[in-house]
Amino acid sequence: MNLNQIQNVYFIGIGGIGMSSLARYFKSIGKNVSGYDKTETELTKELEELEIAILFEDSIDLIPAGYSAENTLVIITPAVPKHHSQWNYFLEHGYEVKKRAEVLGIITKDTFCFAVAGTHGKTTTSSILGHILFQSGVDVTAFVGGIVENYNSNLIGSGKTITVVEADEFDRSFLHLHPNIACVTSMDADHLDIYGDSASIEASFVEFADKVEDKTKLFITNELPIKGVTCAVNEDANFTAFNIRIVNSQYVFDVKTPSETIRNIEFGLPGKHNLMNALMALAMAKTFGLPNEDIASALLSFKGIRRRFSYQIKTDKLVYIDDYAHHPTEINAVHQAVRELYPNQKVLAIFQPHLFSRTKDFADDFAKSLSAFDEVILLDIYPARELPMEGITSQWLMDKMDNSNKKLVQKRELIPTILKSDAAVIVTIGAGDIGEMVQSIKKAINETL
Repeated sequence: MNLNQIQNVYFIGIGGIGMSSLARYFKSIGKNVSGYDKTETELTKELEELEIAILFEDSIDLIPAGYSAENTLVIITPAVPKHHSQWNYFLEHGYEVKKRAEVLGIITKDTFCFAVAGTHGKTTTSSILGHILFQSGVDVTAFVGGIVENYNSNLIGSGKTITVVEADEFDRSFLHLHPNIACVTSMDADHLDIYGDSASIEASFVEFADKVEDKTKLFITNELPIKGVTCAVNEDANFTAFNIRIVNSQYVFDVKTPSETIRNIEFGLPGKHNLMNALMALAMAKTFGLPNEDIASALLSFKGIRRRFSYQIKTDKLVYIDDYAHHPTEINAVHQAVRELYPNQKVLAIFQPHLFSRTKDFADDFAKSLSAFDEVILLDIYPARELPMEGITSQWLMDKMDNSNKKLVQKRELIPTILKSDAAVIVTIGAGDIGEMVQSIKKAINETL
């Protein structure tokens, strides 16, 4: 498919975080961009501000006039149901219909491609890497799965020769990519509704890693069962972050590389998992050939990602943090960061489980992770693409928790329940529509301060 011959791009599921970065990209290179999504969100509003038309009704009659099979590319997300009428119309009338991952593969195939894979950490790592490359003057476009605070966008740069891609393991999407340099941040079990078991997930990551023939260009953590350049925090590895301290609420650390030691790197994102993400990005950027001072300067200026340990309120009296964590490992990382920064404070965690299947598969781990907080509020499970599963509910999950200070509330009761808490640190956690409630929660809390 020749993208130069395409005049129009129509997205089904345009409000998804990965889809919206592609929408921004095609708009930036002069294509007519529009699409459908189920509900209005902050992301869809931001796209509409870029003059991208979005429909919220699945109607064939609303497809823009002039979007013919000859001049239109249709991009779909795996979350769209098979009975979607617009999708079926495009298929029946001979339109070019491709998954997001296939299109990313086409865009990046003729570029020098950095691909960041992993069940956790890929959004932060790819965002840091994109920022380092862009700030260093590299001709880069980075497609990332989060809104980077420095750019208020999930698209960094407009380069033609170098790309950074968040390599998504969902639906084996990352196998469409053609990476020159890649990393794998983690390979924990997830998406078991797609893969079936952890062995199948591991096999898929191994297949992705095999796409990088030169193993000096593949970066991994110590525990992964694949061959590559190792990265670690306070452990022996090819790239090691050590001598870590906190100065003025941010990390300062040294990095041992295969050829030298880089001293006193400063980085503002809390949590040891984010140190690892920064180290991975540093290792890839340094291997690409960027100077130490450019890498260090970019790490210092990186402001973070929306919904990744995002401070909403930060006062002496109260702190409110929002995070996208939706897997037990990610919740543990949030807890570690909060305890490190606020060791003697009472912490309230509000969690919205994401997917019935994930809740079922990791129930015991979720219960253990959540029980570590001082107080826990659970919302009902956010179904996303799934139908309910008998017996799998937030009440069932809560009953497994070893924490007496816990409660299940409905969304309409959430803000009054939060305001009754005496916690000094409040954290909202989850990948569902809890993110749409953050501004209302923030406003209500601010009014009490």
